[in-house]
Amino acid sequence: MEIVKAVHVFMKSLLFLLLWSNCEGRESEFNYVTCGSLVKLLNTRHNVRLHSHDVKYGSGSGQQSVTGVESADDANSYWQIRGKTDRPCQRGMAIKCGQAIRFTHMKTGRNLHTHHFSSPLSNNQEVSAFGENGEGDNLDLWAVQCDGSYWERDEAVRFKHVGTDVFLSVTGEQYGHPIRGQREVHGMSSPNQHNWWRSMEGVFILPSQEPLRHDEL
Repeated sequence: MEIVKAVHVFMKSLLFLLLWSNCEGRESEFNYVTCGSLVKLLNTRHNVRLHSHDVKYGSGSGQQSVTGVESADDANSYWQIRGKTDRPCQRGMAIKCGQAIRFTHMKTGRNLHTHHFSSPLSNNQEVSAFGENGEGDNLDLWAVQCDGSYWERDEAVRFKHVGTDVFLSVTGEQYGHPIRGQREVHGMSSPNQHNWWRSMEGVFILPSQEPLRHDEL
């Protein structure tokens, strides 16, 4: 009887350890930004979210404008995390530090993009939204710069443009009509306090699971 009791206690302890280990593993998956997720991105220096809308620049490329907005509940601030056209990332997999990704604007289907045009207010490099139905060109790629192995949700990171080596930035310049009060988003050649970003509200995709909601859409 003592042996049976000891085995029973051992099996219960083993089951507890297995369940605890599995929960720890699942918890770690919740910590990362993943492929396919729909997120809002906050510039931590200026407290504005990356935003776009079907409003074209009146100068430069004439493409769809990209701005920063203070509002946390604007649906035009959602971007989907996607891989390269020729190398899609696996849905739900954590984004690696250094990985090149695309940001596709949820409402208009255009990709975060930059090129050698001057931005209208600061004369830095213009950032626009480009393409149709999620497909643009090779100037839609941004490399995630972070400290560890993967992009963590609560971590401030930088996005360096693969094609032109500028960093996605905000320095505070504000537009007038028709997008009064919105901030200019542009590319800067050097890393600094103006190009830190953090993931905020969104729907985060886990491997082979339903989306995990992070706050309300």
